[in-house]
Amino acid sequence: MTTRLLSASDVRGLAHRFDIRPTKVLGQNFVVDPGTVRKIVRAGGVEPGETVMEVGPGLGSLTLGLLEAGASVVAVEIDPKLAAALPGTAAEFAPEHSDRLTVVNMDAMEVTPGDLTQAGAESAPTRLVANLPYNVAVPVILHGLAAFPSIETVLVMVQAEVADRIVAGPGSRVYGVPSAKVAWYASATRAGAIGRGIFWPVPRVDSALVRLVRREQPLTNASREQVFAVIDAAFSQRRKTLRSALARWAGSAVEAETVLTAAGINPTRRGETLTIEEFAKIAACAPLA
Repeated sequence: MTTRLLSASDVRGLAHRFDIRPTKVLGQNFVVDPGTVRKIVRAGGVEPGETVMEVGPGLGSLTLGLLEAGASVVAVEIDPKLAAALPGTAAEFAPEHSDRLTVVNMDAMEVTPGDLTQAGAESAPTRLVANLPYNVAVPVILHGLAAFPSIETVLVMVQAEVADRIVAGPGSRVYGVPSAKVAWYASATRAGAIGRGIFWPVPRVDSALVRLVRREQPLTNASREQVFAVIDAAFSQRRKTLRSALARWAGSAVEAETVLTAAGINPTRRGETLTIEEFAKIAACAPLA
């Protein structure tokens, strides 16, 4: 028996069976279109034999698609009811592949490689694939890349506006904290648009796919935490020059100008013009770096 991906009626039927009511608090919008599921799996570059970490599998729409592609799936689900139901759904709809599913019932912002191993995952994930609620999308991505160095690529479906912010480059009007912090780890590109009609319930916004490919982190003596502190400070007062925006971080505007000059950065520039490498240079020139 081959894998049968979830249709709209399947999703509603499972929700009724397990007494699942989609909640806005957890950003639960379930994918009900098998074609879109396969599109996501293809865009994610999923290969047979790989271990993929899926965040927020919900009722299992994307999980089944990943299993169909031949991957071993480690599904991290915060909702205990959904986590408990997922193995049975895999056994019902993908009986030949359900033994490649491991479910971890915990917050994706707290999960570690040790948690996956303890749950029974046989190898470290090399890809992260997920349908993420907009309010946790960036934190989940950053945590995944930081906590799982084995992850080489990320393919996430997020609100279109969030996608724009993640992939934005210096000089863009939407370039900001998410753009710069993601750039510390990876190169980000749009990987396709997703309409509202493939979800249940139907959201009020459009979605998009974002692909991240891990790259070498900037060469710097500063730590990631120190670089991220500069990024936070630079965008806390977006319209101000770096001399002013970094004044509190550096101790004063004069100290900020000293650090910026040492880093070779014009103090009159603004944070939205800086590359991640330039943020790293500033952090490295700070007195406590």
